[in-house]
Amino acid sequence: MENQIFQLSYALDTFYFLVCGALVMWMAAGFAMLEAGLVRAKNTTEILTKNVALFAVACTMYMVCGYSIMYGGDEFKWLLSGIVGDGVAGAEEPATYAPSADFFFQVVFVATAMSIVSGAVAERMKLWAFLVFAVVMTGFIYPMEGAWTWGGEAVFGLYTLGDLGFSDFAGSGIVHMAGAAAALAGVLLLGPRAGKYSADGKPKAIPGANLPLATLGTFILWLGWFGFNGGSVLATATVENANAVAVVFMNTNAAAAGGLIAALLVARVLFGKADLTMALNGALAGLVAITAEPSTPTPALATLFGAIGGTLVVFSILTLDKLKIDDPVGAISVHGVVGLLGLLLVPFTNGENASFSGQLIGAATIFVWVFVTSLVAWGLIKVIMGLRVTEEEEFEGVDMSECGMEAYPEFTN
Repeated sequence: MENQIFQLSYALDTFYFLVCGALVMWMAAGFAMLEAGLVRAKNTTEILTKNVALFAVACTMYMVCGYSIMYGGDEFKWLLSGIVGDGVAGAEEPATYAPSADFFFQVVFVATAMSIVSGAVAERMKLWAFLVFAVVMTGFIYPMEGAWTWGGEAVFGLYTLGDLGFSDFAGSGIVHMAGAAAALAGVLLLGPRAGKYSADGKPKAIPGANLPLATLGTFILWLGWFGFNGGSVLATATVENANAVAVVFMNTNAAAAGGLIAALLVARVLFGKADLTMALNGALAGLVAITAEPSTPTPALATLFGAIGGTLVVFSILTLDKLKIDDPVGAISVHGVVGLLGLLLVPFTNGENASFSGQLIGAATIFVWVFVTSLVAWGLIKVIMGLRVTEEEEFEGVDMSECGMEAYPEFTN
């Protein structure tokens, strides 16, 4: 009987893990639609190509070396034999789900981190330069900081973040802030889009081509986030775990709603209008804010945390614009600034596992590592093959120069 119960729990947890991983994979479609809606029509095919290709690159590089770097092991053995297990696999305690399900769940997180970068550098970066960076980011940069956090390894052998009081339940810092740090490094070397700033340095709005598509992308991301946060419970086969999953789903949804409402209200006060793009980013900011700890807040606190994130993201987007950091989709603000906020909110509801000093040290470790290594990688790519398309290609749109086809030929021609 005991063995039958274990097998049933193992099967249920594995199935739940795989379904949540599939939901996170669906977030790739959300990023693609959001970014395609927020860029101009002449750059749509290229941004879609980036999103599809980066997902494939992330899956391949994480298989080749990323997973082994992050969690230890022999990558060559893994490549030849795969990850298999019977629930024991030499562990001190039996695993509660298939090891290969863990790999699948982890690999879609890597792709999420890289998806954040694509929107921030949109409309002026060379496609192949971006994909070369994707190889480095998903195969080395992200797995290294993942090893120091979720992997439990000491940072360069000096200190262990978990022992210092660092906690990041589903990745506000490990995934989202990391992606934003890589994006920021690229944007600084790349420079703003042509026509983004007037002669006196004031930012000009460059409207996206398809707001219905951007809205669809946001809803897809909202849905996928239930797998992102809910799957991070890592189990659902017991009453305790099932209740934890339900709480995480509830709080994730509450935070998104709070973020959207807050951003909409702040935009109304600042601009006198209901700004849809700010509302969409507000929902995403609420989701990022709750990702670091969705299991311990009450629903009211989760809504409040989301609202703080939704408020912060509006001011962050405006501030970065003034600093001439051109981010077409607001990714650095949503995932970076609010990712840091999410980490700092954890001790308010989970003081047993997290401290403010631990969260700050963890955030600094992640940001410095990803930003510096990304800056080096982007810099080398810039020297070797260049980062930016020509002025003429940017003016005509990168769809034709990079992909040889347009997303909306009837309209752009």
